[in-house]
Amino acid sequence: MAVPLLILYALAAACCYSALTIRPSGMWDEDAYGAITLACFFTIALSAVGLLITVIPPTVRRAMGRGWLVPPLVFAAVAAVRWTFGG
Repeated sequence: MAVPLLILYALAAACCYSALTIRPSGMWDEDAYGAITLACFFTIALSAVGLLITVIPPTVRRAMGRGWLVPPLVFAAVAAVRWTFGG
């Protein structure tokens, strides 16, 4: 299960990075704000899937440990803050 989780975490990290690096040109730049919102949404969705894969199956929960919960929680928190405070 480590390989699918690493892929999900890498995708979430890429979306989170995109959300943090997109800079609107001004208050009128709706495309940039839409891209930030979309990147944050994808980050939160991918993090949620990663958390579900880590937490739901008992065999994965025992084998993987609690350290695998940290990256999706951090990515989701950063994306939620970026989404909330937008730009």
